[in-house]
Amino acid sequence: MSHSTKCAACKSLRRRCPKDCVLASYFPPTNPQRFACVHKIFGASNITKMLEQLPLHLRAVASDCMSFEASSRVEDPVYGSVGIISQLQEQIIKAESELAKTKSEIAFHNAQQQLQQYQNEGSSCKIEELHDTDEATTIPTVKPVSSKKSK
Repeated sequence: MSHSTKCAACKSLRRRCPKDCVLASYFPPTNPQRFACVHKIFGASNITKMLEQLPLHLRAVASDCMSFEASSRVEDPVYGSVGIISQLQEQIIKAESELAKTKSEIAFHNAQQQLQQYQNEGSSCKIEELHDTDEATTIPTVKPVSSKKSK
């Protein structure tokens, strides 16, 4: 690769940027902060080794991943990207809980409508709650009440 200016990596490391520089395509001179951040976390030698071990078509993705992990680690030195993942998992759990609650409320509303419909027809029924084994919710159902009286 022929380039007139040094890539961000070579510029930061104060070295000549060879034509076949592994880092040039992934750390352009227009974004020196990207390399500085990745270099701070991984080190130039490790970055080069990781990229050289990968096929060419995966190197751009790998450099993006290293950049994301490095910036996450700089922002949160203890948890890094794991902190972001944990926050997203908590949001998913809350959303699933809200969805289950909403489904339960819809089922209850539908059961009330069925009950009202049965009562309008003159049938006797009641609403029972069934516990769903897959989710921590109750599902209301309308059950007809038998009109037989036991002695």
